[in-house]
Amino acid sequence: MAVRGSRWVIPFSVSLGVPIGLYVAFILLSAIPFFQRHFLYAHRVNTLLWHNIDMPEYWGFARNQVTPFSLTTPDGEHLYAWHILPLPTYIKHENTLHVQKPGFSKDITKTESFKLLRNDPEGRLVIYFHGNAGHVAQRIRPDSYHTLTDSSLYHVLAIDYRGFGKSTGTPSEEGLIHDGITAVDWAMDIAGIPASRIVILGHSLGTAVTSGIAEHFAMQGTEFAGVILVAGFSSLPTLVSTYAVAGFIPILSPIRAFPSLLRFLQSFIVDEWKSADRLSHLVSLTRTRLRLTFIHAKDDLDIPCHESDVLFRYASSAAIDEVLDDIDFLSWKEQRTSHGEDGTFVAIVKTRSDIIIREEIVPYGGHNHVMISSAVALAVMRSFGLDNT
Repeated sequence: MAVRGSRWVIPFSVSLGVPIGLYVAFILLSAIPFFQRHFLYAHRVNTLLWHNIDMPEYWGFARNQVTPFSLTTPDGEHLYAWHILPLPTYIKHENTLHVQKPGFSKDITKTESFKLLRNDPEGRLVIYFHGNAGHVAQRIRPDSYHTLTDSSLYHVLAIDYRGFGKSTGTPSEEGLIHDGITAVDWAMDIAGIPASRIVILGHSLGTAVTSGIAEHFAMQGTEFAGVILVAGFSSLPTLVSTYAVAGFIPILSPIRAFPSLLRFLQSFIVDEWKSADRLSHLVSLTRTRLRLTFIHAKDDLDIPCHESDVLFRYASSAAIDEVLDDIDFLSWKEQRTSHGEDGTFVAIVKTRSDIIIREEIVPYGGHNHVMISSAVALAVMRSFGLDNT
């Protein structure tokens, strides 16, 4: 019997040892900045080999509704970008746009689409910062652009960060924030759109980029029409302690039972992306108006929706200039929350200085498809003042 038992023990030990060995190897590699950034940003995972992103018609856009072009950062990187026209504007100028040469534009300022943005005194722009992996047209991103432009008058500017898609360079926290600042500077200085007609919108990793951008401009006294964060997270060290790739492949969560080891491994994280702190600073810097919105799907398996709870707490605490303990804060938040029967809710904080902070937990959409939900489009509309506030 002992011999028979040993026959089972050896294969079982091997089958258990392989995933443990791979996990340990992954953790060790993740301590090296080069590999860590490749794991975090996944910027080389894209479909450029079989998708020509200079031809946006593949994703259902009208001819020359999208103009691909590039932006140059102050440190010399070239960022690939899409400018997407709203269809109601497009149809009024369809004949002129149709004869324009399609594809990548070496000088977007000479295109008809750019002139329609710059010359519209009421033109509104959504600057979209996507999540990790892929490129500007990968996965759900083109569908989310359609959601924003098919029936509205909003232009969309979407960029690929350095190292992503066709953009040059290597990603880092500082670099990605500089890329976002470059996009906003282009919108205000070249396209001539004031911050009061710009909404900055981030998804997943893009929420961290958006938080850094908003803080940067707030320190200069610039206030946007709105800041919208979809499926955000409070900080990278906090996130990786609970995060699971695709919802079931853990990163550091198996080590949470050993707090000292967890803190030790977290100390190797080079890009910390402390969005909660940045948003708190943003709110404290606001002098006149702020529309800050958090949206998260209840069924998000990648980044749990309680991460948006943390972001909301930091931002709203800065708005009322008071730090409450857990019990008092939950009671305070409950007084400002409307609940749905399915466990979803909307919490809204308003201050006398015209700061409105809104957290909305929607029932479906997961981590990615939440971007095409009506909640995102409505958040943009509210930011532009199309609600009853």
